[in-house]
Amino acid sequence: MSEASIYQQLRSHLAYLRLSAAAEALPGELERAARDELGHTAFLERLLALEVTATDQRRRATLERFASLPSPWRLADFDFDAQPSVDRHLVNELATLGFLEDATNVLFIGPPGVGKTMLAVALARCSIEAGYRTYYTTAADLAARCHRAALEGRWATTMRFFANPRLLVIDEVGYLPLASEAAAALFQVITTRYLKSSTILTTNLGIASWGKIFDDPMVAAAMLDRLLHRSVVFHIDGESYRMRAHQARSNELRQGVVATSAK
Repeated sequence: MSEASIYQQLRSHLAYLRLSAAAEALPGELERAARDELGHTAFLERLLALEVTATDQRRRATLERFASLPSPWRLADFDFDAQPSVDRHLVNELATLGFLEDATNVLFIGPPGVGKTMLAVALARCSIEAGYRTYYTTAADLAARCHRAALEGRWATTMRFFANPRLLVIDEVGYLPLASEAAAALFQVITTRYLKSSTILTTNLGIASWGKIFDDPMVAAAMLDRLLHRSVVFHIDGESYRMRAHQARSNELRQGVVATSAK
């Protein structure tokens, strides 16, 4: 066979195997191999490494889309100095994702604006970047989705959907009271994941106040029993990020007005 025929055959093999990145890079890599006098093994390793990198990037992009994170926050965005009640070392330890190995849950408890969602989303991003299937939802959206599933006869399918991610983030538990059906849905999700996969949950209500969220205190107690059995709990206090930002803007405007008046 001629060199041209062999080249076309190789392109055909790569296309058949769906190694699109390798097929696209083939001409350039052949030129590089000839120029640098690479052996067959080195050439093949480089070509396949390009395909592996492209495959990993596609997989991470898929995980990112599935996760539905509400923002691009990372741990570097969190101001630990402004929230001294948050244990920086413990958060950094969680970022190693060891807690996923034994299905440990993480609870962020505190008033609005102190960074609970930011920390939850940042840890979720660490999970995605490590290649774990991750999903974000608010408690209200979870309840609404489960309600639709019950009406449409897809309850079991929806429970499997929420059971599947290695890490599930349930945000804003307690911001709105949950009716008995919604409470049952949240309880079922927690029960399905119990001792199998990790859940990060954020709430504005302390554990002792969870009875306010649910119509049935027994459901609240049973859910907390499962969440806390193997968990890391953060009680965050301090000033709201949003209020600090508002105060900073107000100060800037005030200084601008003073400077203008002095002219």
